Amino acid sequence: MLQVKELPDAEVLKKFTKRYPDANIEQVLQFLTFLRVASDLSNGLDKFLGSYDLLQGRWWVLLLLMREDDFTSVPSTLARQAGVSRATMTGLVDGLQRDGLVSRVTDSLDRRQSRVRVTAKGQSKLDEVMPDYYQRLNKLMSVFDKEQGEHFMTLLLALKNQRHIFE
Repeated sequence: MLQVKELPDAEVLKKFTKRYPDANIEQVLQFLTFLRVASDLSNGLDKFLGSYDLLQGRWWVLLLLMREDDFTSVPSTLARQAGVSRATMTGLVDGLQRDGLVSRVTDSLDRRQSRVRVTAKGQSKLDEVMPDYYQRLNKLMSVFDKEQGEHFMTLLLALKNQRHIFE
């Protein structure tokens, strides 16, 4: 998340090029704008989900469970799919269980392991959120026609393929 609300303009960035000659002002502005927009969209999604008493992490867990044929998964798989630690996933599942949106069930093949399952209340919560989410998403993405949307995806995937540069 980009914490800076006001991005520098080209004039401000010119000061940096004096000290750091490798700084390409245009690329820096593109990158910072991309981060700012992504952060703003993520914050907007948080507010939207908050109106349904959900947080993004918990919402993603419910969606990951919905992908499964039997609406269940093991916490370690959910953590890997969500890109969070097992401890973080435990906290997310605990909160969802406390609210009755998921339940823990003993794995029938390995009784030492529990599985997480969406409850009827959890499914009902998603059924409440998702139509509004998709309507808003459709409106957001309608700024692109089909060809622009495909080009946008190509550009995003190109950036994704370069993410190792900061690792």
